[in-house]
Amino acid sequence: MEIYSLKYWPVHFICVGMIAAAVIDWWKFKVPNKLTFPLIFSGWALGLCNNFGLGAGADGIGGGIGAALAGTFLGLALLLPIYAIGGMGAGDVKMTMGFGSWIGAFYGFGSAEPLTPNGMWIIAYAFCAGTIVGGVIALGMIMIRGQYRQNMQNVREIVGDLVQSSSIGEVADKANSRRPRWHRLPYGVPLCIGFIGSLIYLYGI
Repeated sequence: MEIYSLKYWPVHFICVGMIAAAVIDWWKFKVPNKLTFPLIFSGWALGLCNNFGLGAGADGIGGGIGAALAGTFLGLALLLPIYAIGGMGAGDVKMTMGFGSWIGAFYGFGSAEPLTPNGMWIIAYAFCAGTIVGGVIALGMIMIRGQYRQNMQNVREIVGDLVQSSSIGEVADKANSRRPRWHRLPYGVPLCIGFIGSLIYLYGI
């Protein structure tokens, strides 16, 4: 399969980076800046090199720095609301920004000739897949622990905060105050599954 060729080394690289982030998150409940920031910045560097003719892309050209930045900030925009209500940590957000940076740099905004997918759609689909996987894992944790009333109370508090709070900062502060009562889910794991799973689906592996 073409996906295994050297041409796709940026995809291989970011998949390894996502696996590393998921393993660390599972182990320490934290994705370190020492991993996430290099992923983000190196994706931008790849996009910039494509602007100067490197040609590291699915279409033989690749996305430039603009597509890499767009992918980064799309990843931020998708996860920022979940982060604001305490659903995940900042490391998970930066992990997704790193994924967006590399996918944007490699796929760009897509092309008709040769036909290549739009990197922004890949990022969005990967986010949706990761969210679904995270929901399934969280539901399994709830069923195993059986603390249905406590979880329903948490949901009511979150919805109340979203309706009554005057700013995102206030929502985040209230979410952080509740965090010690929550059962923690290393969200880097479902995000990784969603990211890599979406690429597997894309290439029909």
